[in-house]
Amino acid sequence: MVLAHGLGGAQDLPIPAALAIAGAAAALAVSFIVLAVAWRHPRYDAATSGRPAPAWLARVVDSPVFGTALRLLGLAFLLYVGWAALAGPDLLVNPTFGSVYVLLWVGIVPLSLLCGPFFRAVSPVRTVNLLFSRLTGGDPDRGLYDLPRWIGYWPAALGLFAFVWLELVYPDATYLSPVRLWFAVYFAVMLIGSALFGSRWLERADPFEVYSTLVGHLSVFGRRDGMLVLRSPLANLDAVPAAPGLVGVVAVLFGSTAFDSFKDSNVWLTFTQTTDLPVTWVNTGVLLGFCMLVGLSLAAAVMATGVRDGLRRLELPDLFAHSVVPIIVGYMVAHYLTFFVESGQQTLIQLSDPMATGANLLGTADWQVSYWLSLHPTFLAVTKVLAVVTGHVLGVIAAHDRAVALLPRRHQLTGQLPLLLVMVFYTVSGLYLLFGA
Repeated sequence: MVLAHGLGGAQDLPIPAALAIAGAAAALAVSFIVLAVAWRHPRYDAATSGRPAPAWLARVVDSPVFGTALRLLGLAFLLYVGWAALAGPDLLVNPTFGSVYVLLWVGIVPLSLLCGPFFRAVSPVRTVNLLFSRLTGGDPDRGLYDLPRWIGYWPAALGLFAFVWLELVYPDATYLSPVRLWFAVYFAVMLIGSALFGSRWLERADPFEVYSTLVGHLSVFGRRDGMLVLRSPLANLDAVPAAPGLVGVVAVLFGSTAFDSFKDSNVWLTFTQTTDLPVTWVNTGVLLGFCMLVGLSLAAAVMATGVRDGLRRLELPDLFAHSVVPIIVGYMVAHYLTFFVESGQQTLIQLSDPMATGANLLGTADWQVSYWLSLHPTFLAVTKVLAVVTGHVLGVIAAHDRAVALLPRRHQLTGQLPLLLVMVFYTVSGLYLLFGA
């Protein structure tokens, strides 16, 4: 179950590969031309956009009772899965693996798209930090020191890389000991960091919170001056704070998904099964290479333009990195859709019997997995291709809106051409990997 990411590849995609790739590239080109003609001024401003959410919804979301209930739910889920991880059998039927690799890692995307940055609300680390602060009389939002600005999102980028390395590269990722060790280190780093720097550390360092918050900016729920508002996802995306390391975060998220497709390709499987080189080290290098390729190509494309006075060229990559978030979501949907739906059902079944004793603690042990998606390959193929194309088109729109807001008038169109070419490259290579996995 855990190793069959995406359950995908050419057998899931009856659409001709060349047609899908050419159509996707054409969609990006047409989108850019339309934007160049009809979109001359910035339209998204998170500081002014959005209308207040219905009063009843704002009261519920902002109420202390609702916040406490979400924190308790997150803590209860952690304790339940932790019980399975510590006392359950070291077998693939243990729900720990599905809870981590399916419900947590992939489930972040649909939940954040629907509810906004939900992980922040249910984060067990934030709950423990809050309880510790209450006991000591401190403020959970303030630590002993101010977090230096230059740190930015780099801790989250490193944490995300460590997780995807565990999931995609480490050969013993489906044994309990490495998973337990990884999360023990994760909790230690997050709790110590929050004690030193307060909740600001979690906003910038917690890999799951940063991931959820980025995707949550594509929901219809946002905040303006602390007030819950409803606005378009692209207007919400404009609110992503640019900070050092943001390019690193999107590079790891996008690059690791591309690597996950690549490592299942026939070419790479043949190479790893016949080479005398240490496969773990080779895969580590290739994973790092994919992430660096995304980050460096994005930075180079964005910086290949003129800049206005007062704006440093080195600031541009982080200012435009938000435009990659829709692309990441598109590829996550395309690559993990079947995996999430089918393996997610299997995980819910396993959660009723964490000790593998035949129990039915949650009432789900008798459920049956529905393989409807796998049995409808044409629908699945169309959904995957549309997810990739939609993500890229939204990315082009977000980048264009930011360009007309930041770049000098004479560079607002020509300055976007390198980024457009990079996005076309992402589209072509991503669909190629998706078809060839």
